[in-house]
Order: sequence, then structure tokens, then C-alpha cells
Amino acid sequence: MKKILKEKIVVSLGGNAIVRRGGSGTIEEQFANAGAACACVARIASGGSSVIITHGNGPIVGNLVIQNESAKNTVPPMPLYICDADSEGAIGFVIQQTLYNRLHKIHRIKEVVAVVTQVVVNPKDAAFGDPSKPVGPFYSKEEAEILSVSKGWAMKEDSFRGYRRVVPSPRPMRIVEAGVIGRLAEEGVVVIAAGGGGVPVVEDGEGMLSGIDAVVDKDLSTAILAVETKAKLIINLTQTDMVYLNFGKPGERGIPDMGIDEARRYLAEGHFAPGSMRPKIEGAVEFLENGGDEVIITTPELVEEALGGRAGTRIRA
Repeated sequence: MKKILKEKIVVSLGGNAIVRRGGSGTIEEQFANAGAACACVARIASGGSSVIITHGNGPIVGNLVIQNESAKNTVPPMPLYICDADSEGAIGFVIQQTLYNRLHKIHRIKEVVAVVTQVVVNPKDAAFGDPSKPVGPFYSKEEAEILSVSKGWAMKEDSFRGYRRVVPSPRPMRIVEAGVIGRLAEEGVVVIAAGGGGVPVVEDGEGMLSGIDAVVDKDLSTAILAVETKAKLIINLTQTDMVYLNFGKPGERGIPDMGIDEARRYLAEGHFAPGSMRPKIEGAVEFLENGGDEVIITTPELVEEALGGRAGTRIRA
């Protein structure tokens, strides 16, 4: 009989862990980047706790949208929620194989499995009337205007770098596969789930599910999954060593520790950028409000120091 592991840790990898800014995005590069991220995850997974891994999917889901558009006259284009599923499966496989090999290398063999995960959203969520999540490439203003008319896409300027298609990003309500993900983790299986925020679905009055075109924020889905699987710790691995106030501005200040009330206040004061640190702090607050003990935010390279309280940001209830 397998030993049942009680303590669950959710490790969240940013999309940049697989495709980094300025990189080429080749599959060889993706495996190399995943190897660096999975080195620290392997050490966490070999420590005796249940481990669930979530991950981002940017910019890979945007690349799939480009492929759809480029080949639309050759093969039928797929809806956005299918691109979400494709990216979740592909990135999940890269992490699954890479982590297995890392565990094998340190003689800590564990089963590793990726679960394509459905995330229920509200079809009446205000996000469907105000798309905000950028996907795909940058366009000029003229190109954006043509695409807005010809395809009905919502287009917005992105950080003065050009215009991008924006899609709805509704809040996740529940994870359909949370039960089986939790059971697998308790039996010692390392589970990769809710990749890219999961595949957004809506539920009808009879409980039937269907996909809907959107991209769910990975950090908010991570929080919901951690709550539903009764995890006590989220380790959020990102590009910055800790959380900062006035990031990149005069008066920038790192925050090694904060309580949930401080986190709420900083959110209300607008300290964190949407699509960057803000959803990580929002996800932390949601997790801690619903039974979680602690959230750590840091880089993969500093995770062990962060666990020892010597690096990163710790957010507590």
C-alpha cells in the first residue's frame, strides 16, 4: 500500500520558465529552460511532501493562435479554448519529462503526470465584456484597425510596443479535476495541472461542460487549485527575487514579509502591475483567506534560501 502524504505544496512556474523573453522558442530551448526550473522543483519533490505544479502558457498559446491564422486556408482553425488545451498539454509534457529525468538523476524516482485541467468560469463574468489579456504578436495601429474590423478582434496598445489582440480573462470559480489531482498528490505522484490557468469551461443547468474562448490567469487558478486540494503552501517562482513596491521606479523597496492585510492595502493602493505581480498578490490573498498558511514569491534560483527565510517574499495569513 502506498504511503499517503499529508502536506501539500503547490509550486507555480511562470510562463517565462519555459519560453524566456528574447528567446527563440524552439523545443530544444524549451527543454533547456524547463531543466533549470525543474532542478529546484525536483529537490522540493524529493523532500517528502505532496507536490502539485502549475505553470503559465505565455507566449506559447499566442504562438498557437499565430499558427492557426497562418494555416487557416490549409487546416480548420481551432477556437481559443482548444489552443489553451494544446498549450497546457505540450508544456505539461515538457515539464513532466524534464522533472522525471531530474528526479532520476538524483535517485529520487517518482511518478510524474500532467493533467489537462478544466476550470469553470461564469459566462456572465464582466471580463467577457472587457477583454484585457494580450495574446499573439504585436501589430501596428493600422494593422490593428484592419483586424478589429475584419475579424472582430478587440485590440489594445500594449506598453507602447504596439497593438495586440486582447481576450477575456474571467476569474476561475472551481477546478473540475481538483479531486483526482489531490488524490494523486497524496499518493506521492507529482501532478502538473491547471497549466496556463487551465481550459476555461462553462457549466449549464444540467452540469454539462463546454469550452469558452478566454484565457484564465494562472495565478488565480493556482490559488483555487491550492484551496480545493487543501494545500498549505504556494511557492510562486517568477522572474523577480521578491515583491517590490514602486518596482522599477524611484523609491523601489523590496518586501521580505507581509501579512494578508498589508497585501490587501498594497493592492488597493495600486502598487502592482496588472498581468504581472498583481494577480500573484491577488491569488495569494484568495489562498490565505480560504485556509492557506503561506505564499512564497521568488526566483527558481533562490527557492531554497526563500524556504529558509533568507530570500524572497513570504506572505502569511
